Amino acid sequence: QVQLVESGGGLVQAGGSLRLSCAASGRTFSRYGMGWFRQAPGKEREFVAAITWSGGSTYYTDSVKGRFTISRDNAKNTVYLQMNSLKPEDTAVYYCAAHSRALAIAVPTTATEYGYWGQGIQVTVSS
Repeated sequence: QVQLVESGGGLVQAGGSLRLSCAASGRTFSRYGMGWFRQAPGKEREFVAAITWSGGSTYYTDSVKGRFTISRDNAKNTVYLQMNSLKPEDTAVYYCAAHSRALAIAVPTTATEYGYWGQGIQVTVSS
């Protein structure tokens, strides 16, 4: 079992930065790929970024490439999402999630393949 708690959200002006953290409980955090998703009002939840269990591979949706960076510290049971050059369209509730399968070579971009989710945290970017 993995329990996830996000932090670091808030209100920021366009062009600013935020760093989201997702703290995981459970001894097996380091065996799971991790992902970040977001959901804006009236829209479906969408994939943002993912990282393999080892941290060796990362994946991003096109709209955040070059602006967002996902990383993890397995010693601290934490995954991060550094968000730079934020835009109003980045406004959403952000969720971290753990892949259902341990030690997977790749990490999926579809929400249904993630078995554990945090409660979500609001990120608001003002123009």
